[in-house]
Amino acid sequence: MTVFHFFNCAILTFGPHAVYYSATPLSEYDTLGTSVKAALVYLGTALVKLVCLATFLKVSETDSFDPYQELLKALIGFIDVAGLYFALTQLTHRNISQNHKFQAVGLGWAFADSVLHRLAPLWVGARGLEFTWDYILQGLEANANLVLSISLAALGSLMWLRKNKPKTLIPIIYACAGVVATMPSITSYLRRGLGWHFPKVVGFELFTSLVMAFISWQLFSACQSQRSS
Repeated sequence: MTVFHFFNCAILTFGPHAVYYSATPLSEYDTLGTSVKAALVYLGTALVKLVCLATFLKVSETDSFDPYQELLKALIGFIDVAGLYFALTQLTHRNISQNHKFQAVGLGWAFADSVLHRLAPLWVGARGLEFTWDYILQGLEANANLVLSISLAALGSLMWLRKNKPKTLIPIIYACAGVVATMPSITSYLRRGLGWHFPKVVGFELFTSLVMAFISWQLFSACQSQRSS
């Protein structure tokens, strides 16, 4: 039963990444190399963030919400944006369209995040004798992170690669990218500041990811139509 629970949670956590790759044109255009490169950039970015967090943040003895510490975490979190910028603009990619490029980068980014933050807890905890919903919720959280990562990559693609975008949409693109980039700080405030329980936070993440995906899709479509016209 414990092994069955582990495999269920693992499929829920990592399966959507494989499904997204195989069910979209990414597999037809052989963008796996781009996703792997983006995953490696994410690992390097995570290492830089870890060093910054260890250097500038103090260890709190309580689990209470500290606005100064959380603001510092949010600023350090923008290293992810710098890493995503590097992955989108500096890496050499196959001759693929901008549409497929941001999806491949976002997919590799989200997969590396899930492996780094969820594989070890899943391996240790989901094989325990006592059933718990925590690892199923972590799987759902990984799905929300997948959607948010692809949304952020789409917004980054519009910010850094699309030159002829409508000027009226530029503030909206940057505002949405800021919201997605600060999601870890927002969820931290919900947990520590407002006392939300983990299921409620995951529900918020799932809802927010769908909203941001819809907005990103609308912005990308608007910029595409502007380009074609």
